[in-house]
Amino acid sequence: MTEYIMEYVGSSVMPIWIDEEKCTGCHRCVEACQTDILLPVNGKGKAPAVVYPGECWYCGACVMECPSENAIHLRHPLMNRARFIPLEELGQKGREV
Repeated sequence: MTEYIMEYVGSSVMPIWIDEEKCTGCHRCVEACQTDILLPVNGKGKAPAVVYPGECWYCGACVMECPSENAIHLRHPLMNRARFIPLEELGQKGREV
C-alpha cells in the first residue's frame, strides 16, 4: 500500500463534501477524480480526504462513480449555478420573445 503525506491546502471554496456516514470507503471516487483532489488517507473502508479543493473541475465524476446515494455532495460556485424561470412566473405571460 502506498503511504501519503498530506498537508492541508487552504481554499475559499469547498466543492466536495463527503458524508462519512453514507460513504462505504470503496474509493471509486478517488480513482474517478481527474484532478486528484481526493486521497485515500484514512484507509480502506473510510471516506477519502479532500486535499486540494481549489483544483476541482466540478465535473461530477466522483458523484457519478459513487455507489452510495448522496454520499458525495458537489457544490458548484455561485456563478456557475443557473435557474431557468418560465416567463409566466415573471409576469411576462403573452409577451413575445
